[in-house]
Amino acid sequence: MNHHEHHHHQGMSHDAMLTQSDMQYACPMHPDVTSDKPGMCPKCHMALEKTKVQPSHEHDHDKHAGHSPNMFKQKFWLGLLLTIPTLLFSHTVQGWLGFELMFPGSEYIPAIFGAIIFFYGGLVFLKSAKAELAAKQPGMMTLISMAITVAFIYSSLVTLKLVSGMDFWWELATLVTIMLLGHWLEMASVESAQGALNELAKLLPDEAELLEHGKSRTVSVSQLKVGDMILVRPGTQVPVDGTVIKGESEINESMLTGESKPVKKAIGAEVIGGTINANGALTIEVTKVGSDTALAGIMKLVEDAQTSKSKTQVLADKAAFYLTFIAIGAALLTLIGWWLAGESAGFIFERVVTVLVIACPHALGLAIPLVTAISTTLAAKNGLLVRERMALEAARNIDVVLFDKTGTLTKGEQGVVDVIAKDKNHVLGLAAALERESEHPIAKAIFQYAHGQNVPETHTTDFSALSGRGVRAKADGKSVYVGGPRLLEELDIELDDELQTATGEASTDGKTVVYVIENKTVLGAILLADVIREESKEAVATLHSMGKRVAMLTGDSKGVAAWVAKELGIKEYFAEVLPENKAETVKKLQADGSRVAMVGDGVNDAPALTQANIGIAIGAGTDVAIESAGIVLASSDPRGVAKIVTLSKRTYSKMLQNLAWATGYNALAIPLAAGVTSVLGFVLSPALGAVLMSLSTIIVAINAQFLRRVKL
Repeated sequence: MNHHEHHHHQGMSHDAMLTQSDMQYACPMHPDVTSDKPGMCPKCHMALEKTKVQPSHEHDHDKHAGHSPNMFKQKFWLGLLLTIPTLLFSHTVQGWLGFELMFPGSEYIPAIFGAIIFFYGGLVFLKSAKAELAAKQPGMMTLISMAITVAFIYSSLVTLKLVSGMDFWWELATLVTIMLLGHWLEMASVESAQGALNELAKLLPDEAELLEHGKSRTVSVSQLKVGDMILVRPGTQVPVDGTVIKGESEINESMLTGESKPVKKAIGAEVIGGTINANGALTIEVTKVGSDTALAGIMKLVEDAQTSKSKTQVLADKAAFYLTFIAIGAALLTLIGWWLAGESAGFIFERVVTVLVIACPHALGLAIPLVTAISTTLAAKNGLLVRERMALEAARNIDVVLFDKTGTLTKGEQGVVDVIAKDKNHVLGLAAALERESEHPIAKAIFQYAHGQNVPETHTTDFSALSGRGVRAKADGKSVYVGGPRLLEELDIELDDELQTATGEASTDGKTVVYVIENKTVLGAILLADVIREESKEAVATLHSMGKRVAMLTGDSKGVAAWVAKELGIKEYFAEVLPENKAETVKKLQADGSRVAMVGDGVNDAPALTQANIGIAIGAGTDVAIESAGIVLASSDPRGVAKIVTLSKRTYSKMLQNLAWATGYNALAIPLAAGVTSVLGFVLSPALGAVLMSLSTIIVAINAQFLRRVKL
């Protein structure tokens, strides 16, 4: 998308964000998260950093591309590279493993490398701890920062011989490196995408064909003004909203309306920017440009729904929040207790540091990211792409699953659902022969169905198209017609009772009826409708068996909605819902406190997907729907919704187990670190404390691996 044009579409969303000052705070990991004041990113709990507000051009969005997990990844690998020599040249580690590695000055290697790791790897945690404290929400970052800062200061004092005792350089190095690994895994497991608004803007073409004095020239869409005449060729996208002033065609508006049938457009009809023109050339007078267009309005809805949605705090943050106070309290008690007992400053300091190192939740830092990484991979193998961790976490608690009909429970394309005739094969053979050459979606559907049923085609001659009414040909010397109700009127043919009843019912259900006529006799009727996916019935039944309510939403007529709902066993449905009211329908369902999962595939579903407690997009849908959803069903199979619920339940229980282990372990280890067992002659050294912490981490990691065995 070119510069002007991108600015043109995005301008409206950006102006709303500008503040009086030119300064803003943005997350270094998720540049789309911005705030007017300092604080924390709700997605990754990193500190928001000062940035200058930029006009919204495309290159401004891209400068952070790939930035998120990569920063932690680089810091982790360098940290690991420096941690190995830090461990090898540490006296403690050498004493344990019974080897010696020395050369002049080698005793300073742990101190030098430890300090580099502290400043290079640890600074990111210190910055975020500062933000946590500023927001009065001490948590994981504060704990990590306390442990590494105390370890750094104490080790520096020991190395400089200002305090007698044992340094903590190797513990500091492993602490920072393991925390970087945890954060890298966390960031990499679900990368945040750039946002639905960019995707919506992409739906619009860059250029349009402007008609001036009978000639056409290509111009940028941003140069169009109201009143301009533009030419929209077959197979291209309509660039802006307008009115047809010449030509006739059908336009696929499914990405905006969810309506499966292409909509016929003749002179005077309104067209919407972003929709696709099928078979005829249209001359259009531009009626709306920029932020006035329908697409821009939907963009605004998406943006509003996104900003009004709160992010729930992850369990681990709550655990870390309480652990912070426990750790500080325990450290203070240790300090006061040993001071009153008359111990030396060196011993007291060692105890306090051991408490803070033990309290720093290595295992807690990995408990959630590891489970997340594994569940995300497991989900991907099952065709579920998790975009937002929160969505997967919340899926276990949903009460209602609201499916958008077109393209989700149905294929979003016309297909033959029934043939009413005495000789079905003969009727299909005739229809297929006549519709073979046509590009019309209904003709294609009939031909493909007949082909799939292996029906022999009848030989026809003298083919001719009857504009807007059907087709005619000769077969075995008889005139054969295929067409809709208008053809019956024109040929002045009455239907027999059986066909009258059957086609009447079909029309009530919103099905399209195509008649096959030989001379003046109606041989039969072919019924077409938006084809229901084979998997939809099972998907609905499984959700019902899980105790979830299933509802359906569609822009289609009541007849179509009632027919699909009856076929699938859905009790609640909302028909003839306008695109802008879809989010309202979700709100209606949420009014009694129900948690709603919305499943959709089109641009017009985007605000509803964002409004719902969880947005689930069908993979075959538009990029916008995918961008607005927390989870994407890559295979377009609605049965994936039940899989999401199962995975959510299993992931959550695994997270709880890990959290219970990590926090319980810390709670038990803190008194040991404080030295309560010293009366028994046992004192937990900082080094042994760090080893126990690593062991705790390994147990958490092994427990997380069991999630791989879950069958969805």
